[in-house]
Amino acid sequence: MTRKKKPGAAERPPGKVKSISRGDCTISESAANQRRRLLNYLRITGSCTTLEARQELDILHPGGRVYELRCPGAEILTAWTTVPSTSGRTHRVARYVLLPGGQVAS
Repeated sequence: MTRKKKPGAAERPPGKVKSISRGDCTISESAANQRRRLLNYLRITGSCTTLEARQELDILHPGGRVYELRCPGAEILTAWTTVPSTSGRTHRVARYVLLPGGQVAS
């Protein structure tokens, strides 16, 4: 089954990673780079909520990236917590905690 292209859709070569520029740096939005950013953040801070990952690390599906990090051996616990969003509403979100010694090579 083939997909129909949307009218006016930009052509992008298969396998090409989309990247965006912010100021003087370019951020690749590939899953590998998202996992790297999340793992580095967890190594530095020890934990990260879903909202922190979305707002500070630009990872829209943190649960997926955590799952992908766990597969090769990262020991990351999930603790449920309630935190306010930027709009002030409270949300029940996951807090991911990296256990000592449970790190994978990045």
